[in-house]
Amino acid sequence: MNSLGKHSHTSGKLFSPVYFTKDISADGLVKIYKALNREPSNNDRVAVKISSGEPGGHNFLSPDLIEKLVKEVKGTIVECNTAYKGRRHTTESHKQVMKEHGYSAIAIIDIMDENGSTVLPTKYGYHLDKNYVGANLSKYSYLINLAHFKGHAMAGFGGVLKNQSIGIASAKGKSYIHSAGKEFTGIGIGVRQEDFLEAMAEAAESVTNYFKDSIYGNILYIDVMNNLSVDCDCDSHPAKPTMKDIGILSSLDPVALDQACVDLVYAAKDGADLVERIERQSGVHILEAAYNNGLGQRNYELFSIDSEPSSDF
Repeated sequence: MNSLGKHSHTSGKLFSPVYFTKDISADGLVKIYKALNREPSNNDRVAVKISSGEPGGHNFLSPDLIEKLVKEVKGTIVECNTAYKGRRHTTESHKQVMKEHGYSAIAIIDIMDENGSTVLPTKYGYHLDKNYVGANLSKYSYLINLAHFKGHAMAGFGGVLKNQSIGIASAKGKSYIHSAGKEFTGIGIGVRQEDFLEAMAEAAESVTNYFKDSIYGNILYIDVMNNLSVDCDCDSHPAKPTMKDIGILSSLDPVALDQACVDLVYAAKDGADLVERIERQSGVHILEAAYNNGLGQRNYELFSIDSEPSSDF
């Protein structure tokens, strides 16, 4: 394993390990997961949280890529319904989308807010006094947050922090986060951008704390950096990526992981379009907020698990 160096974004001395591979394949995904050395016990019920992808889009994580990992952990693929109207807004149609996108063929599917919401406490309550997540989250004691890193029209970028906040929130909870704790419908039009990003950080923290507090629980984070469009998988007509695929990264620290992905985009010679999207939406502020809330470190050390050191760093 080769260190690709330490990267500092705060004056703190702590550096969280982040692991990297250029191998964007089923085998590469399993290897980057195993690099964390945090496998579930036989008692754990494992949830693998992905984004199912809006119909019409095509950048979401492919079943062929994730199948080996999902079966390795005997996982259930979990999702929640959207706050906006569309085919992922209701459980019945959302399950059909999951089938069309190939996920039902590789694992059991659980739309976690099929039976409504359950409430998780937030630590500070700056914007959210509580976080409304899919009620079925309580069925699981171990979570693999498996995110497709890409741009996002509202958040600037979407990685594990967004996948864990907006992604695990029920439809009601999604509106609550988008509105920074003011409404249970809509997507927060007119809400101050920084408040929205801070609310996402609060929601993500509540999920991390839930799994840390459970008896057998655990949680780990993976970002797949392929199909790097400036648009989210929730867009039915995403812009074509203008930069090359980068690799897969994993960590036990979600802040360090998303920070590392952002840094790789900024370092890429062809990353200008995604950088512009991130900066237009003040996307890095979610990392600042999550760090300030104690969710993780922005300082990290990047390790390659590939046999040969990458020449790109």
